[in-house]
Amino acid sequence: MADNAPIGVFDSGVGGLSVLREIRARLPNETLFYLADSGHVPYGEKSPEFIRARCRAIAEFLLEQGAKALVLACNTATAAGIAELRELYPQVPLVGMEPAVKPAAQATRSGVVGVLATTGTLKSAKFAALLDRFASDVRVVTQPCPGLVECVEAGELDTPKTRALLEHFVQPLLEQGCDTLILGCTHYPFIKPLLLELLPSTVVLVDTGAAVARHLQTVLGSSGRLGEASAAPRFWSSGDPRRLAAVLPVLWGDTAAVDYFPG
Repeated sequence: MADNAPIGVFDSGVGGLSVLREIRARLPNETLFYLADSGHVPYGEKSPEFIRARCRAIAEFLLEQGAKALVLACNTATAAGIAELRELYPQVPLVGMEPAVKPAAQATRSGVVGVLATTGTLKSAKFAALLDRFASDVRVVTQPCPGLVECVEAGELDTPKTRALLEHFVQPLLEQGCDTLILGCTHYPFIKPLLLELLPSTVVLVDTGAAVARHLQTVLGSSGRLGEASAAPRFWSSGDPRRLAAVLPVLWGDTAAVDYFPG
């Protein structure tokens, strides 16, 4: 049986649009709802308690809008909040994000893997568990990236400021021999073209958006809840809706109305 109810996707801001694009490509018959918690971006510097509260409020709202499944398109939100959401909504399919430690550990030739991520992700117990499980045979060098999320939020994907920040963040990783680089935040795939300019051609970039879309397809398919007919996507922002609307053509590839989420 098909289920044409929407899929709810959320992030601290616009970064999750990189995941939403992968879901659209993988599941074109699904209706997609996206909520950017831009009034509280970035999550990376916030406490786990604050992030869990935001996850609860947003999940409740998206489920009230009729969402059949939720995607936490944010590594930091997943690390802090997905376990509680699974307790609160055991009947709802929930898909989260985690840095691509396993594929990066398999891909490295030098044995040194770099991670670009937010402070919240790097400090999380979930990230520590990933390292213990998949990276025991490689050296992982982490790099918090304060300020980078804000550049993407503003649609500044290739400006002197963004370039300078990236150069500052990746240089220490290259100096330590990293040949594989994990993009540990959903905002970062949008600056892949700039990263490819700054990095040697031998460095492999790894992110998880496509894997999340595949996993979502499997989860919905196993329960007979894949959609057969999609409606237009809907967007909300807890910040200024005009700011999200302004960057949608750049980050989503299309224009759309954006409603205000006051929660």
